[in-house]
Amino acid sequence: MTSLEAALREYAPQVLGILVRRHGQFDACEDATQEALLAAARQWPAEGLPESPLSWLVTVANRRLIDEIRSESARRKREESSALLEVDPVTVESDDALDLLFLCCHPALSEPSQIALTLRAVGGLTTAEIASAFLVPEATMAQRISRAKATIRAAGARFGELADSDRTERLGAVQRVLYLVFNEGYTASSGADALRTDLTTEAIRLTRMLAATLPAEPEVTGLLALMLLTDARRAARATGEGELVPLAEQDRDLWNADRIAEGIALVTRALGSGPVGPYQLQAAIAAVHDEAASAEETDWPQVLALYEVLSRVQPGPVVALNRAVAVAMVHGPRAGLAELGSVEGLEGSHRVHAVRAHLLELAGEREAAVSAYREAARLSRSIPEQRYLALRAASLGP
Repeated sequence: MTSLEAALREYAPQVLGILVRRHGQFDACEDATQEALLAAARQWPAEGLPESPLSWLVTVANRRLIDEIRSESARRKREESSALLEVDPVTVESDDALDLLFLCCHPALSEPSQIALTLRAVGGLTTAEIASAFLVPEATMAQRISRAKATIRAAGARFGELADSDRTERLGAVQRVLYLVFNEGYTASSGADALRTDLTTEAIRLTRMLAATLPAEPEVTGLLALMLLTDARRAARATGEGELVPLAEQDRDLWNADRIAEGIALVTRALGSGPVGPYQLQAAIAAVHDEAASAEETDWPQVLALYEVLSRVQPGPVVALNRAVAVAMVHGPRAGLAELGSVEGLEGSHRVHAVRAHLLELAGEREAAVSAYREAARLSRSIPEQRYLALRAASLGP
């Protein structure tokens, strides 16, 4: 991401917040904000930064909005060219971005719509960028965003008018959206890329913003810690050719020590400040892995103990799957396979077959492991994962 792109994404929620506060039309204001950001991306590299970039963006967006309302298309081009000379005074509210996050996670929206609208309104990504990240046609993503804005309008939701009880109730959805955006970037579920750093970077940026605004929320702190501790391994997660490298085989010298230190400090603070939640526990597990000097030195009994707690706090098939791996590392692969047999809810997922293949390989059952690796490769939609799983099968037998 260039410095200009980063700056525009920082300005996006500020501009949108100012416009919505003035005009009260979220969908129209969001469109105008996006057009102003695109205008800046075209003009600023050639003409230089204006004296007040935020005022420039607000001026252009405000005039785009007025032009749209008045349908004066001829005036639009003229006002664009004069925007550098005329800036309006603006007032930036510190909680604009947070208000937008909560608005985008309105309970009337589906989870995919919450994610798309958050990336567009708060993250400042264009529709094309969001569509590319999630491997859907731009027209499809545009329709999804358009429907999301129409749903918010129909629900009568207003910017900045959220009761404390509603904000508390919606915080879980906000965290879940940020978590899903990060995971889709770090472990791409489909497509040719193993990593999508645009998504991981944006998720971390937005979570930092949320954590700075809500420093007393231990789960928000835990979520940020989890992202940092996971992203710290990014440079070692794939080869230069894009081939996946499993955690146990990664070059730990490539891990980001600063991110690990920050993540450990955050999760340590979070764990001692309130009720323990799933993001804190996942961050604690990530910290155990990141603190180990080598795969062999990983404190697997501690990892298993944390998964035991996590399975009680947030039971689910993914937690059960990861717990089975921890059981295998502590009590042997056959014990892990026995645990794997009780995992329900991941039928048709390649992850169960991939874990089974790994545990069968550890148990010395090469033929069964080959079959499981091949089945996992068949079911995976990620090209790098398909290649990795197929190579594992090939390395074990014909």
